[in-house]
Amino acid sequence: MDPIANSASPPAAETIAALATATGPAGIAIVRISGPDAQRVAAAVARLPVDFSWDAAAGRALHVRVAHPRSGERLDDAIMLCFRAPRSYTGEDVVELQGHGGSVPARRLLEAVLAAGARLAAPGEFTRRAFLNGRLDLTQAEAVLDLIQARTDRAAQAARAQLDGALGGEISSIYDRLTAVCADIEALLDFDEDEVPAGVVAAAAVRLEEIAARVRALLATWHTGHLLRDGALVVISGRPNVGKSSLLNALLGRPRAIVAATPGTTRDSIEESLALDGVPLRLVDTAGLRATACSIEAEGVARASALVAQADLNLHLLDAAETLGGDDLDQLRQLSPARTLLALNKSDLPARLDVAALAGWHIVSISARHGDGLPRLRALLAELLGLNAVAPMQADVSARHRQELEQADREIAAARELLPREAEGLVLVAERLRSAALALGRITGRTYSDDLLDAIFSRFCVGK
Repeated sequence: MDPIANSASPPAAETIAALATATGPAGIAIVRISGPDAQRVAAAVARLPVDFSWDAAAGRALHVRVAHPRSGERLDDAIMLCFRAPRSYTGEDVVELQGHGGSVPARRLLEAVLAAGARLAAPGEFTRRAFLNGRLDLTQAEAVLDLIQARTDRAAQAARAQLDGALGGEISSIYDRLTAVCADIEALLDFDEDEVPAGVVAAAAVRLEEIAARVRALLATWHTGHLLRDGALVVISGRPNVGKSSLLNALLGRPRAIVAATPGTTRDSIEESLALDGVPLRLVDTAGLRATACSIEAEGVARASALVAQADLNLHLLDAAETLGGDDLDQLRQLSPARTLLALNKSDLPARLDVAALAGWHIVSISARHGDGLPRLRALLAELLGLNAVAPMQADVSARHRQELEQADREIAAARELLPREAEGLVLVAERLRSAALALGRITGRTYSDDLLDAIFSRFCVGK
């Protein structure tokens, strides 16, 4: 039993080309050509030796002179690399021309290739063809983008593990086990109710329980995947002049935000990136929370409140040199203790704040001006964000994977509830299991649609 029905078109017969390197000053610029006419297009721009053989050139580097196919103008010297189908990145014939870097030489080289008959590739089209030609499954294709966009070593390691098939292999194993159970259930439909072999339904229930546990184990990795891919949103909040901008500067190690004695200096949110234990953080300094008649500052306060509501963790500052005021208490009532770390700033001054009044909150004492307590603050941030549980060589599910796994989990749960009804409910059990298998198949690409592929590969850059 294989519940697969793809509704996407086969790989296009067109030959595509694009810059595979970023534009601008660089040592080299690479134009990648892929498709059935890749060799003809390359031959139209590269001056090849008389005795040249594409079969002999496969996997080897050749120095060539590049000229425009229409005007004959010599454009550059280049290194030509040839890859024969199916042993190439896309699974098609691929030729790469490596010329001199720079915006103008790269543009002229690409224009020559397009003039020779290639079409400019769409974003992610090379990787899309790699998927359609069976070189990658969808989880591996997505890992290519994750690797390119990785902002820390741990994010790159996780992407590399997924590219090596860690996630796709687990999903495929679960899928195969699920479809085997479904096949056994469907086979029972040919029996009369009193002829169903003893123990088959009970055995199926045990197998589904094991499958459900593996699905839930993958779902548990979503938080880690979210942190590594998107970065944790940490919002610094508090009253004006409590030291928010000073703390941002201290954590970054540079004067990013303006610090002044005048309340309300920060009118808008300031976002910077910071790596913590190998996980990227989106660190945001916000406007001081208070009632104000200034329309500009009021907008800043509204934006700050919205960010606090969205944050993975709220780093809320209190002035340890002052007693808790009504504004402080009002703000604390709007925060979640589970998602908040209270930083008692200005620990270098005589303490007046009653710490006993903050029972039940996560608390750290710091001095943003002098750097006191910052190591402890970083440790608590890592602990509360769950960074200590982030395994460096583990592929973690993305938001798309999570949605499909949740669908599969619901369908499997429904099937398990129906199983005890035996013959009465076996048709419904089979339908639920087929639906679960389809959800798992959409993760790896066993089943897909053009809309799904468009959504995934449109996030890629041109040339990848």
